[in-house]
Amino acid sequence: MDTKSAAFFVEFLMEDYILQAKHLSKYFAGVKALHDVSLSIKRGEVHAICGENGAGKSTLIKLLTGANEPTSGSIIFEGQEYTKLEPRQAMNLGITVIYQEFSLVPYLSVAENIYLGREIQKHGIRDIKAMNKGAQELCESMGITIDINTRICDLGVAYQEIVEIMKAVSQHSKFIIMDEPTAPLTVKETQIFFDIIKKLKENNTTIVFISHRLEEVFEICDRVTVLCDGKYVSTNDVKTINRKQLISYMVGRELADDFPKPDKKPGNVIFQAKNLTNQWVKDASFELRECEILGFGGLVGAGRTELARIIFGADKKLSGEMFYLVGLYEPGSPQGALKNGIGLIPENRKSQGVVSGLSVKENIVISSLNQYARNSVINRRLERTAVNTLIGNLNIKTPSAEQIIANLSGGNQQKVVLAKLLATNCNIFIFDEPTRGIDVGAKQEIYHLMCHLVEEGKSIIMISSEMPELIGMSNRIMVMSNGKICGELQREQFSQELILEIASSNLFNEAA
Repeated sequence: MDTKSAAFFVEFLMEDYILQAKHLSKYFAGVKALHDVSLSIKRGEVHAICGENGAGKSTLIKLLTGANEPTSGSIIFEGQEYTKLEPRQAMNLGITVIYQEFSLVPYLSVAENIYLGREIQKHGIRDIKAMNKGAQELCESMGITIDINTRICDLGVAYQEIVEIMKAVSQHSKFIIMDEPTAPLTVKETQIFFDIIKKLKENNTTIVFISHRLEEVFEICDRVTVLCDGKYVSTNDVKTINRKQLISYMVGRELADDFPKPDKKPGNVIFQAKNLTNQWVKDASFELRECEILGFGGLVGAGRTELARIIFGADKKLSGEMFYLVGLYEPGSPQGALKNGIGLIPENRKSQGVVSGLSVKENIVISSLNQYARNSVINRRLERTAVNTLIGNLNIKTPSAEQIIANLSGGNQQKVVLAKLLATNCNIFIFDEPTRGIDVGAKQEIYHLMCHLVEEGKSIIMISSEMPELIGMSNRIMVMSNGKICGELQREQFSQELILEIASSNLFNEAA
């Protein structure tokens, strides 16, 4: 070992770094997804990785867990250097990742999912009793109250997230990467999740925490590393940096006000729902005005998405009426809603918003092909012009319109979903969790797009679990709980505490 390498390892051991990336690069067909990134992560810390969509965060995760092989560079884990890792090798070392999309089997129990792939066996047969016992002991050690016999499909998103963590802990993971773990969680559920992270930290487990919710970085993390355009920017103690500085590192510029406001004021009523009811929604009534952003708040499972699906024709109503413009509105199907000028950007972009095997262009025009057809033949020039215009206007980062959408970052996939809806020339846009899982810069672009739509005379229904976004962007807020609209707030009444109080009060009333 030469003098330089020896000095490096002495420093590594003295600082008790559990992992260090040395000059990691990853190129895909000439595209620099990650370029010469070096960073160090201390044992037992909660270390945030921040950056805009496309900054290289996902690529870094895949290199650290063996899902991809570095083009160059190496990884040092507990003093041992590796030029590449295999997934099984990384797992055996104690490196685990919890992705945004869970890897749970819906119809198996909590215990069966915790031991999935490494089941306890007795005489060659799965020992359910032993797995239940192990899962129960694990829950108790982590202070978690959950029925280990419950099927995953019967759990809420927050508890599914907890099961993913228990899987990692049961594998004796020393180093857990959490990719947007709180994206689907409410404020209350996020706090439960943070309590679990604190327990893991007390046990000297290292957490790499990837989140676009910057307030969480300052609440739960010890240090934060910023990536931008595939390159390392900085690492800072969270106590020595503020939100404004962190954003400037991430986007390379200062952003304007977090929540822009359109100049146009809400006008006449354009849409009415009266006593809408089905198996998930109960007697819901509200009005939407021209040039209005109408927010819908509530806890996860409150019925907000289900109400949006009725309006969009994706789910049937059992009773109630809807009125749009001057007449009765009966969409019958999503196609019927689009023909009437009402569009939905769904909560889950991967399963409902995009077709992953198609190109960016095909995803954008899939709902509006008739606009580019002449005598049943697609006018490719017209189609190409429209697609390129939308890609430019929304600043979608893609090598070309022909790029397969699965190869784009989450934020850029979300922009493609927006482009698809914009191509249909709707008058009412339903945004269901429009900024979930995307970075602060992309959020700003979507907020400005919403304001631009309002300036053009469009109306927006926005469902959001992010309180600052809900309060910052809405003209009015409807609060839902247990499928019911429990309250309507004007702007001067907006407060996080009041929204949560209304959202929770109906739960207690129902229980009583």
